[in-house]
Amino acid sequence: MHQLSDADAAIVSGRPLGVRDKVAAYVALTKPRIIELLIVTTIPAMFLAARGFPPLSLVVVTLVGGALSAGGANVFNSVYDRDIDAEMHRTRRRPMVREQVPKRNAYVFGVVLSVVSTLLLGFGANWLSAGLSVAAILYYVFVYTIWLKRRTAQNIVWGGIAGCFPPLIGWTAVTNAVALPPLILFAVVFLWTPPHTWALGLRYRDDYARVDVPMLPVVAEAPAVARQILYYTVATVLMSLALWPAARTGWLYPGVVVAAGAWMTYEAIMLLRRANAGLRDAQLVPMRLFHTTNSYLALIAVAAAIDPLIFG
Repeated sequence: MHQLSDADAAIVSGRPLGVRDKVAAYVALTKPRIIELLIVTTIPAMFLAARGFPPLSLVVVTLVGGALSAGGANVFNSVYDRDIDAEMHRTRRRPMVREQVPKRNAYVFGVVLSVVSTLLLGFGANWLSAGLSVAAILYYVFVYTIWLKRRTAQNIVWGGIAGCFPPLIGWTAVTNAVALPPLILFAVVFLWTPPHTWALGLRYRDDYARVDVPMLPVVAEAPAVARQILYYTVATVLMSLALWPAARTGWLYPGVVVAAGAWMTYEAIMLLRRANAGLRDAQLVPMRLFHTTNSYLALIAVAAAIDPLIFG
């Protein structure tokens, strides 16, 4: 017989959550796994900007400030999307759905995280980085969450711009200026986001269809989605290579991009082949590509960070 967790038992019995469960609920509102991906793209930008090790205190301030910024935006998203999260199998155990956090408290939490992140980046790094952080929060909440997500199949393409800001924030934290390399990294994340998200959308297509969110896998057939994924995958790899001359990296970074890019492109091609064969949903095994996209971004980020340490 399945045993209820302490949090579930508290909800069923109507008794208040314990301190640990409350903390866990508030942390879950920030969507930590998404924050991890954003941090991954901040670090290489800082190392490239510094052409080596940036000051440790600046790295800590930028990463903490960026994490709090992303967390604040995710909290607002969690509150606004609680109605559709309740209907989707993938999200129905989120804190707002289970009423673990009162709506008012969640809003206050989101505001506090956003304000603290702005002040931390402003005083700890510079106000250009802080301003970019505020722009990312506003874009994610108002442009993606409220405007695009429920209205267009291109929601994640243009809404994903919010997730492209971390490289800019990392670079400007070091240099207090925008340059071509972080803009290329911005474009890499922009092109990487659709294949990453549409692979997940193929796996949970029924979930999105149930709540009338017009993700591309909901409104288009699997072969058409897989073709778009392949196009964006190739574009991601090519844009990643553009960083090589722009940032004057050594051979390590382009070598990793070629190898990791070949792997990700292969998985995109195999997904298209399965789609053309008439397979659908879980039979497409789209999560293979989803996990590969995660690995790709992590690998090129590590290579971009290490390269200037080796080649200067």
